[in-house]
Amino acid sequence: RLNCIRNNVWLACCGVLSAGLAVLSSFGLMLFCGVPFVVTVANAPFLILGVGVDDMFIMIASWEESSRKKKNADVKSLLAETYAEAALSVTITTVTDVLAFFIGTWTAFPSVRSFCLYTGTAFVFCYIYTMTFFGAIIVLNHKREQGNRHWLTCMPVGVDKDQAEKSCLYNTCCIGNCFSQSSQPESEHPMSIFFGKYYGPFLTNKWVKLLVVLLYGAYLGGSIYGCTQIREGIDLRNLVSDDSYVVPYYDDDDKYFSAYGPRVMVVITESVDYWNETVRLVIENCTQNLE
Repeated sequence: RLNCIRNNVWLACCGVLSAGLAVLSSFGLMLFCGVPFVVTVANAPFLILGVGVDDMFIMIASWEESSRKKKNADVKSLLAETYAEAALSVTITTVTDVLAFFIGTWTAFPSVRSFCLYTGTAFVFCYIYTMTFFGAIIVLNHKREQGNRHWLTCMPVGVDKDQAEKSCLYNTCCIGNCFSQSSQPESEHPMSIFFGKYYGPFLTNKWVKLLVVLLYGAYLGGSIYGCTQIREGIDLRNLVSDDSYVVPYYDDDDKYFSAYGPRVMVVITESVDYWNETVRLVIENCTQNLE
């Protein structure tokens, strides 16, 4: 927003900070518990940031909706209305994400197990910080707006009688706004009007609901069939670039040597004098006998 009172830059920054705190808390707890930190875990913060920002938008949208419905309500009523609307969506999102990643801890790959533990725990902390820390930030931001304070300096913004003589930049940064916008909550968003007046009634039509059920049944059947075709394993070709020399090597290996079964390796667990010719002959005889 161009209005320096209604601008929510700090609110958005605190939403990102909330996700960052969740990552720090999760990583700290897992490292304290001795869970190995692998390279793939470095990707977890981006996942947490995406979910944290999504939760932030849900909370802010619910707060704006509550402010429009109850313009003269106190902060407690507005916050209660916000949590009543937003907490369910945030909770469902968090529960499904946490279950998905904690189920991944059953895998036989230690690196994947560590990644799922770190990320699943981070989602739990993200939920806690959204419901506590970010809710408090929304209230503080609301009090700043009610006090007609600047978004950056938090200093009271008054109405200058000579505002018309000042430049647009001065009015935007120091007075309040350049276009004489009101600092009151805006009207309903066009997207909300579309979903409320058009998409909602269309989706609740009985024939549309029947079609949705049939489409979901087909989707569910395809998903169940796809789950039966999953095979656990890693194709090493997918770990290198397409122009790497490794790709034709594995292609030839599968084409000419796949019928011979897995490789057999011999491991010597004791100290051996490899420089001794007699010892080398003994090792060679052993491998020949094994072959």
